[in-house]
Amino acid sequence: MDSARSDAYAGGFTADFTALKILVAGGFGVGKTTLIGAVSEIRPLSTEEVLTEAGRPVDHLDDAAAKTTTTVALDFGRITLGDDLALYLFGAPGQDRFWFLWDELAHGALGAVVLADTRRLQDCFPAVDYFERRHLPFVVAVNCFDGARAHTTAAITAALDLDPGTPVVLCDARDRASGKEVLIALVEHAGRPR
Repeated sequence: MDSARSDAYAGGFTADFTALKILVAGGFGVGKTTLIGAVSEIRPLSTEEVLTEAGRPVDHLDDAAAKTTTTVALDFGRITLGDDLALYLFGAPGQDRFWFLWDELAHGALGAVVLADTRRLQDCFPAVDYFERRHLPFVVAVNCFDGARAHTTAAITAALDLDPGTPVVLCDARDRASGKEVLIALVEHAGRPR
């Protein structure tokens, strides 16, 4: 899944150009911004803001103590796959108070990546429920944090009570190749007949 450089399109896109929208969702501090930054061919648009003392009661940092910023609107990245095709990546904020943005972000999406952290697996339940209720194809990508206990994909599928056929993949959100594998899994899953 090699991508062309964005400067190749300085003259603009053609009328035959197709952009596929992918939503990246999951709990607070799970690595959504990191994943988009790792795979995007352009410098990602990010709405990261510094965490404040006022947010401490609602932004639970139990397993993300080193986190100093949070997404307050969305993240955006792009991967160009050819002269006529690109993936647009939209990262949704993970906190409950920003869920009102999800409907707009998900509108017209090909599918979604639900990023999960096994130390806080319950944090991805709302995203899984959201996409299941809307019948939007999604994959669960388990971000394998350093020091986190390893689990099999079968155990994660069972713990999340996923619908049969919903892919679960292991990844490192910091690694471009790993992130691309997640996106390939999603595109393949979304392209399967339902």
